[in-house]
Amino acid sequence: MSKGALALLIHGGSDNWSPQRWQARFGEVCGDRPVVLLPDASLDPAEVHYAAVWKPVPGELAGFANLRVIFNLGAGVDALMADQTLPDVPLVRVAVDDLTSRMTEYVVLHVLMHHRQELYLRQSQREKRWAPKYQWAAGAIGVGIMGLGTLGADAADVLKRLGFRVAGWSRSEKRIDGIECFHGANQLDAFLKRTDILVSLLPLTPDTRHILKRDVFTKLNRTSPLGAPVLINAGRGGLQNEADILACLDDGTLGAVSLDVFGQEPLPPDSPFWTHPKVVLTPHNAADTDADAISRYVAAQIARFEQGGALENVVDRGRGY
Repeated sequence: MSKGALALLIHGGSDNWSPQRWQARFGEVCGDRPVVLLPDASLDPAEVHYAAVWKPVPGELAGFANLRVIFNLGAGVDALMADQTLPDVPLVRVAVDDLTSRMTEYVVLHVLMHHRQELYLRQSQREKRWAPKYQWAAGAIGVGIMGLGTLGADAADVLKRLGFRVAGWSRSEKRIDGIECFHGANQLDAFLKRTDILVSLLPLTPDTRHILKRDVFTKLNRTSPLGAPVLINAGRGGLQNEADILACLDDGTLGAVSLDVFGQEPLPPDSPFWTHPKVVLTPHNAADTDADAISRYVAAQIARFEQGGALENVVDRGRGY
């Protein structure tokens, strides 16, 4: 092999995560670089310099002694970070305009859905009931985004342009024009107090696991036109305490939720989330990865790296994202 091989290790159940589809795309953009779909018994592990992965089983990457970079094909890296055998090489998360735009579409769609009372209107349609309620302006609603990385900052900007009062909270201090920014544990309560619709785009780390719980929900604003606050989680399933969410929906602490992620996926058929009247459920497709955009992104990163350039979006293993 004239160039170090790119190994693909992909575990997924949907058409978009077909390993063969990803191999075809990488084969088109990687020139004469070998692209190998694992497992491959004929492959010499020493030839593998790069790996592009999605949900690898712990230990699957441990045998590649000459691995130089691991590229995670989705935004979340928590599954990889949990692998104690992961080679000590740069871990790169994808950050392309396509993925960012798709997440912003999802967040804006669901903020507008709750703002414009779509759950009530669709129920009225099913009951053939013509009974519109007063519709408040976007400026009456405070949207709070937890997580102000690339995805959160872009969603915040679009929501601000639609007229919502937007704030953000992050672990470390951020400054974004037109967005009220809070940071750290000491400023979390103030952020929650002004929030009517809470959007979670946080990474999953030991500090954020189950952060979406009753203690947080009770601190959200309860005097907005919505009546009870709304939760939108398009981050990671491990962020949410699902028992608390269901209990808070039932007792009125939360008015409604939109959930794209869950602790167990696919969501079991007997989960109460499927049929709860205050739940909008999507199958972890808020920002489904586009194979064309991501394969070009990885190929460009490898080419720049081999020419001595710096890798983009390298995960800080100490922080977990």
